[in-house]
This record gives sequence, C-alpha cells and structure tokens, in this order.
Amino acid sequence: MAEVGAPSGSGAGGSPEAGSGAGSGGWRRPHGPLQRYYGPTTAEAAEATPDPTDINGPHFDPEVFLTKVRSECPLGQLLAREAALGREIRALDSDMQTLLYENYNKFISATDTIRKMKVDFRRMEAEMDDLAANMAAISTSSARVSAALQDRHRRGAQLAGVQALLRKLQSLVEVPGRLRRWAAPGGEPARALRCHARARAVLRHYRHLPSFRAIEDESHTIMADLAQRLRTRLRDETLDPKELTECVEMLLQLEEPPEELCQEFLSHAGARLEAELAALEAELPPSDPSGTAATPPPASDILDFVDRGSSAFVGNLCLLAASYRSLFEGRAGTGEGRLEAFAATLTTRYFELLERRLALERGLGDTSLLVRALDRFHRRLRALLELLPAAGAEAGAALVARAARERVDRYLRALQTFFLGCLGDVRQALAAPRPPGKEGPGLPDLLATLSSSVLGQLKAVLAYVQLFTARDVAFASLPYFKGEFCVEAVREGLVVAFVRWLCRTARGFADGPTERGAPAAPPALLLLLSRLCLDYEATTISYILTLTDEQFPPQDTDPAVTPGPALCAEARAAAQRLLDHYVQVQGAAVAQMLRKSVETRDWLGTVEPRNVRAVMKRVVEDITAIDLQVGQLFEEGVRRAQSSDSSRRAFSVYSSSRAPSRYAPSYTPSAPMDTHLLSNIQKLFSERIDIFSPVEFNKVSVLTGIIKISLKTLLECVRLRTLGRFGLQQVQVDGHYLQLYLWRFASDERVVQGLLDEVAASATHRCLDPVPMEHSVVELICERG
Repeated sequence: MAEVGAPSGSGAGGSPEAGSGAGSGGWRRPHGPLQRYYGPTTAEAAEATPDPTDINGPHFDPEVFLTKVRSECPLGQLLAREAALGREIRALDSDMQTLLYENYNKFISATDTIRKMKVDFRRMEAEMDDLAANMAAISTSSARVSAALQDRHRRGAQLAGVQALLRKLQSLVEVPGRLRRWAAPGGEPARALRCHARARAVLRHYRHLPSFRAIEDESHTIMADLAQRLRTRLRDETLDPKELTECVEMLLQLEEPPEELCQEFLSHAGARLEAELAALEAELPPSDPSGTAATPPPASDILDFVDRGSSAFVGNLCLLAASYRSLFEGRAGTGEGRLEAFAATLTTRYFELLERRLALERGLGDTSLLVRALDRFHRRLRALLELLPAAGAEAGAALVARAARERVDRYLRALQTFFLGCLGDVRQALAAPRPPGKEGPGLPDLLATLSSSVLGQLKAVLAYVQLFTARDVAFASLPYFKGEFCVEAVREGLVVAFVRWLCRTARGFADGPTERGAPAAPPALLLLLSRLCLDYEATTISYILTLTDEQFPPQDTDPAVTPGPALCAEARAAAQRLLDHYVQVQGAAVAQMLRKSVETRDWLGTVEPRNVRAVMKRVVEDITAIDLQVGQLFEEGVRRAQSSDSSRRAFSVYSSSRAPSRYAPSYTPSAPMDTHLLSNIQKLFSERIDIFSPVEFNKVSVLTGIIKISLKTLLECVRLRTLGRFGLQQVQVDGHYLQLYLWRFASDERVVQGLLDEVAASATHRCLDPVPMEHSVVELICERG
C-alpha cells in the first residue's frame, strides 16, 4: 500500500511523468488515466499478477482494499489519497473533453455515464471519510469480540458434552422399558436385541454402581424371557427355513450355547428335509425285491419329479448349508464336519429315490425329457456342491452316467426288437400265399426294405443318444460324457454290440438247432440274410462306424475300440455260414425227392422205360427256381468253358462216358471183377469232387453246391438198390435227362458229368442183367419228355 500515499504526480498514478516516455505526441499523455479507468488490455491483464488492492486493476476487491488501508495507512495518507483522486478526476474531465472533440459522435452517448461516474466518485469520497473514522473503532472492538467468541465456543463444547451425557443416561434409563415393549409377545424382538446389544457393554462397565446394576438385572430378566420364547419357537415343526435361521441368529445374539443351538438347528432342518424326501418317496411304488409284482406306471414324468426334488429338497438343503455357515462358522463347540456328514446322509437317500424313479423309465419315452431332467438335477447338485464340496459329487455324477448308460442299453434292446420285427415281416411276406397272376415283393425289395429300415432306426437312435452330449447340457462337460460314454457306451455298447448281435442272430438261423415243432427258416430268408451280412461287410459297417465317430468323437486317452475290419470279418463269416446252410437246405430238399423216388420204386420188377420219371422233371424245375431265386441277390459268377457238345453228350451206364465201347458186350454177371476193376481204375484218375465245400458268393457256385448234394444223394440211394434190366435202363434215361438240363447251372460241367457217371456205374454194379438201352432211344425218350 505504499503507492496509496505517494504524490499524485509520480509513478503510475496518471501524472504527466508517467506518460512522458510513451511517444512524441504531447496531447496524448492524458490517455493514461483513461486507460487505468477502463482497465488494461487483454494481453496486459494476462501477463499481470492478480492484485485485489489495485483500484485500477480488473481484480479489485473493495473489502480487501479497505482492510489493507485500515490496517496499514494512517488518516493522513487517506486524505492525501483523496486529493489524488480529485486530481485524477479533473484530469479525466480534461481527457474526456479532448475525446469529445475528437470523437464527438462516439462520446455524446456517454455523457450520462460520465455524470453518474462523478456522482459515484463523490459518494465514494464520502464513504472513504466515514470508513477512516470507523476503522479505529472497529479495530478496537474486534479484539473484544474475538475473545468473547472463544469463550462462547468453549462453554458451548462443555454444554454439548453435558447434553450428550444426559441423553446417554436417559437412554440407559429407558432401556428396560423399551426391551419390555419390543421383547413382549407380538413385539419386535430384533429391535430389542439391537437395543440390548448397544446398552450391554455400558451396563457391564458400570455395574458396580447400584443404579446401573438394577438396570442391567432388569434387562437380563427381560432378555431371558425372550430367549425362553425363542427356544419354544425353535421347536415348532411348522417353522420354515428362513424363520428358523432368524430364530437361531437371535438366540446366538443372546449368547446362548452355540453347540446346543447347532444341534437343534440341524435336528429341525433335518426333520423338514426328511419330510420332503418322504413326500418324494410316496410317489414311488413300493420296492419288490422278488420282482414278481407288476409295477404301476409313475404318476408324473421324470422331469416333474426332479423339479420337485430340486426345488424342495436340494433348494432347502442349499439354504440350510448357507445359513449354517453364516450362523456357526468359526464358533467353538459346533464341531468340524458336522454339516458335511448331515448333508451326505440326506443326499445319499435322495440319490436312492431318484435312482428308483429312473428305474421306472423302462420304456424309451421322450429322451429329451430325460436329458432335461438329468441336466436340471446336475445343475442343482453343482450349486449344492459349491456350498458342500463333500455332499456326493461322485455319487451324483455316477447316477447321471448310469441313467445315460441304461437309456443306451434300452435303445440297444429296442434296436434288437425292431430288427426281429422286420425279420418277422420278411418271413410273413415270404410265406404269404400269392394269388394267381400276382407276384409279391421280390427278394431285392425285401432286402432293401429291411436294410434301409434297420439303418434308419439306428441313425434315429444315434440322434436321440446324441442329446446326452449336447452343448447346452451341463453334465455333458463331465469327463465321462467326453470319453467313456462316447466310446464304451455308444460306439462299443450300442453300435458295435448291435452289429455283432445282428450277425449272431442271422447266423443263428443256420447254426441253432430247430426246436421240435418250430418251423425252420425258409431258404429264401437264409439267402436274404446272407446278402444282408455281405452288404454290411462291404459298406454298411464302415458307414455306421464313421457316422458314430463323427457324432461321438473319441478322445486320445480312450481305450482301444473294436476295429472295423474285425466287425467286417464277423459279418462275412455269418454271410458265409448262411449261404453254406442255404445250399445244404436246398440240396437236402432236392435230395429228399430223389431219395423217396429211389426208395419207393421196384427196380427189379419195373417195366421198360417209355418216359422220364416225373421226379426228374420236378428236380429240374426246382433247380431252375433256385437259380432264379439266387440270381435276384447274387451275381452270376464265373463258369468254366463248356464243351461244344455238352447237351448232346451220351450218358453211359459204365463208370465213365469215355470208356471204350468194347467193354459193354463183355459185361456179364459172370465177370463182375472186370467191371469193378475198371471202375476203381477210373476213380484213381478222375478229379475228386468235394460235395460239402464252402460256396462262393455268386449264383454259379451256389447252384453247383446244390447239384452236387442232390446227385451225391442219388448216387448213394442207387448203391443201396438191386436193379433189373429195365431198372438200369430207367436210371440211364433219368441220368441223361438230368445231364441235358443241369450242366448249364453248374460252374463246371465235368462235375455233373462225373457224378452222373458214378450213378450209372453204381447202377450197373447193382444190376442183375446189365443190358443198356440204345443211346438214340434214350435221346428220343428225353426229348419227348
């Protein structure tokens, strides 16, 4: 404030010296006061330090200025400042007049403003005079006021302390009344406990004073009555879990023994959970260990049962565990592991009830419903395990796994039943009588229908089973469903097991002995099943295994699985056994006709043959029908090149058709050794024919096998007969007829020729008068027949 008392003509006060260095124009020097009046420029204001005591500055604060003047300047300096202000006002008038002349049009509108400013400055001068007069009085009284305020503050603090103490004492005095009102029946026991908790420490601290001891004793009596009522309420069986927790929590606040409360808490909660388990058990039929009683169907579906069990039992058990932890965690005397043992017993029983309910799902039903039920059970169990890790995690996961495996086993049995039903339809279609002129479905159609139906059913089963491994199913993340279920349960236990069962079932028609009175499998069914197993070996098994591995991908750590080639080998073995049995059955049927025709005829007393016997025609017809039947399912096969005269070859009654004709006249009953010797020598050089050798999967091989069995039977029957001349000639006619037609069905005509030659030789050996018929006559009879 040194500048306040400086002469008005020096420094920055606006004197002529202040502006002498501004420029050469002397008439511009009075602009300094106007500049100070209107304030500095923006750039100057940004550079200048804010000064609230600068009357010409933009940051001027009158209160700060007056405070500084009152504290630092005597009255003389104030008067000097007043004179300076007067001079500045007069200089300002001169500058304004100059500006008026220079900017008349601009300043004419500012005349009123200037007048008002003069009035303000005069008023300010008067206020400054009054301020100077009052400053001394204010300075004197300020000290007295400050001392008075300090004394008042100190007394106010003392008074507040006394008032707070009085309020605390008053609240302590009112504690028994409040406790009596809130702890009464129908009151607010929670408020009573909070009130008692706040007052208990103070009452114990000052209980050596009679007045405080009386308040404490009365409060203790009231709270003891409240504790007794809470104990009585704790034994109420209708108490829900939330009310039970609140009751135990209040008793713990009343410092009741935690070990007793823990026991009562678990006992009450256990009774309620036992009641919920009993309600679930009431929905289940009574268990029958003998299994003789018929089990009634369940009243509700599995999803509803699991929902009620999860929402009631598991939900309340989770609430119980959370409440137990919040109430007794860390309290002495509550026992370690008591809650875990309590929960494990209950969850074990709940798992048993759920397993009994799952056992009632004996049909296939809706697999999605079962999966949703197991998923809901697993999710609730997982929430329980977060509170009680030892509450049966392995048992719950094992229960879900067993349910899934049981459903897969049921699907396997359903596939087996479906396949047997399809076989029944095929057998019925084969055995159904056909109206004249109307043919039933052929073997290719029946095979296609059977194969597509079984394959479609298997794919549908895989789609149902895949629901157990869906991404939105919680238990699908278990290691079992990522590994063992996919490989052991689905691939091995369902797909591989079904294929093996199918092969065993099909082979059983050939291997299994026919029960007495039970109809044997029709030959067409054997042929169809052989083709089915052969198709499985070629393409179906590979397709099924690839589809299974795509839908149920195995893990690297999974055990070894059944390789596809092993299954294909089983299917091919079953196909081979069925085809061999088909050949044996059909060969036995034809052989039976030949046997009866030989055994029922009088070969000694027969007349001269004039026709081919009807049984030989029937044999040719049956072989032709078998050829058509086999050709529907199997390829033709490779035949050996035929000789040019196969159909016209002469049928000799001697051991070989290529024997010299000179042996015929020499054959008489008196020289049998020559004929036997000739026959035996011929057998040494002829190719041995294996009658029951395995057949190949083609039509020619199948027909060859049937023809070999039939002709071998004919040979053995002829060996047991004794023939006359005409009997031998009849065998000659029948053999030539068979040769004319059967050679075209065999893979090698020499097989037919060789067997027929042996038949002729055997008939000659067994003939009493071996005189053969002329070949031209034989041909004529066969052509006419």
